[in-house]
Amino acid sequence: MKVLLTGATGFVGSRLAKSLEVEPDIDLTCAVRRPAIDVSGREVVVRNLDANTDWSAALMKQQIIIHAAARAHVTKNEVAEALSEYRKVNVDGMVNLARQAAEAGAQRFIFISTIGVNGNINARPFTESDQPRPAELYAQSKWEAEQGLWKVQKDTGIKIVIIRPPLVYGPGAPGNFGALIRWVEKGFPLPLGAVHNKRSLVALDNLVDLITTCIDHPAAANQVFLVGDGQDLSTTELLRGVARAMGRPSRLIPVPESLLLFGASMIGKKAVAQRLVGSLQVDISKAQKLLGWQPPLSVEEGLTRCFPSEKKL
Repeated sequence: MKVLLTGATGFVGSRLAKSLEVEPDIDLTCAVRRPAIDVSGREVVVRNLDANTDWSAALMKQQIIIHAAARAHVTKNEVAEALSEYRKVNVDGMVNLARQAAEAGAQRFIFISTIGVNGNINARPFTESDQPRPAELYAQSKWEAEQGLWKVQKDTGIKIVIIRPPLVYGPGAPGNFGALIRWVEKGFPLPLGAVHNKRSLVALDNLVDLITTCIDHPAAANQVFLVGDGQDLSTTELLRGVARAMGRPSRLIPVPESLLLFGASMIGKKAVAQRLVGSLQVDISKAQKLLGWQPPLSVEEGLTRCFPSEKKL
């Protein structure tokens, strides 16, 4: 089976490429923006990802497209300008690729979206049937991309799969998880020892496993899936788990959440504090029931893989 993977040099894409490369039934091609010596599988250089990109060389005889490429950060100050920049890649670029893939005869298009499409905080676990409420510009662009992809599916008949992961963690994780690791690694006392929220996470290898399952599973066609480890943690529990996996002490001060939010507001960091104390849970039962999928790693195993034993103190 011929598979084209975009975003093959990214955090998720690079791990997925290594996993697919050893699958005996998969002939992998990686689309990259510039030649990359560390990419698994054959590579084809596609310089840009926008509405005008010509994908004909990359799409030749490809049966499955996995789209993991995205623009995750924009430095524009104006909201309208920033959203426009996200849309160029995440909406226009993706829809252009999907339509060309369908025209080239691809059978299935797997799109890695984000749980941010559902929202960034909840009182009960999100499900695939919830009304989307993206609260950030990146998530808004991903939601618009999903709608564009459904339009392509309706027009062409190509089968699509949409996967919405929450925070993804693993070796070399960027973003919020990377920041948590740095906090613990530096040994700073953190006022996060009394946070009682619930957060769903997904280990990188668990996400890769679900993506791989969706490549040819008949029941995955034209479905949206939420993905997670199946074990939710508070911020306090997560920090303690990270410290254990690193072989370091967790220096957590039990500051009440209300006081934490007040202090953060005083220094202009209320949004950061809200993410640390707020809950965001996902219900993964649809993937479990429809695909027979189970996360292969527990949270403890996933955190342990973040820190090779030779790097622990």
